[in-house]
Amino acid sequence: MNILPLWLKFIYTSFMAVLIPVYWYYYGPTNFLYACDLALILTLIGVWTESALLVSMCLVGIGAIQALGVIDYFGNLVGLKITGVTDYMFVSQHSIFLRGLSLFHGWLPFLLAFLVWKLGYDRRALVAWTGLALGLLLICFFLMPPPQPDPSLTPVNINYVWGLSDNYPQRWVSPSVWLIGLMFGLPLLIYAPTHFLLARVMPQAARENQP
Repeated sequence: MNILPLWLKFIYTSFMAVLIPVYWYYYGPTNFLYACDLALILTLIGVWTESALLVSMCLVGIGAIQALGVIDYFGNLVGLKITGVTDYMFVSQHSIFLRGLSLFHGWLPFLLAFLVWKLGYDRRALVAWTGLALGLLLICFFLMPPPQPDPSLTPVNINYVWGLSDNYPQRWVSPSVWLIGLMFGLPLLIYAPTHFLLARVMPQAARENQP
């Protein structure tokens, strides 16, 4: 029996059918190494397979971070600089269409919360997402471009492994210390608290203990 409504699956799929080729054309395939963009793809798989694990992973991984992004975005709207992670939404060289697609950062956490509420929270999500995220951080640090003064649409500093700015690396600590801080700080300060909150307030996934 299907738990998720078919109209939701088709609407989300239609959105992804536009976003994936557009992002690939303008930004290139490395853009999908961003945790939020990867979560979009995992969510697409999750809504069709109705996988509690996949949608739970995505909510653990990006829910709190995207909530901070929403705050940063509205701060930018009123001229208040908070973290700078949504500054790209106000770069006039980026088309309104591209920036419009990127508004998914604002609604995706709420969609994921709805999906987890419907499918249940799979408590394996914390370990699964943490392992995926650590791999992404290492790939982005060692193989992807660092910040650049004028990156244009080229994805640089993916997942903020060099700092919060795409134009220059942070200078508070050495790059390796920053990376290690992310690898320990994200699981301890972001993923784990989100996991415990979801485990407390969301229904448990019915298939959680099945192989």
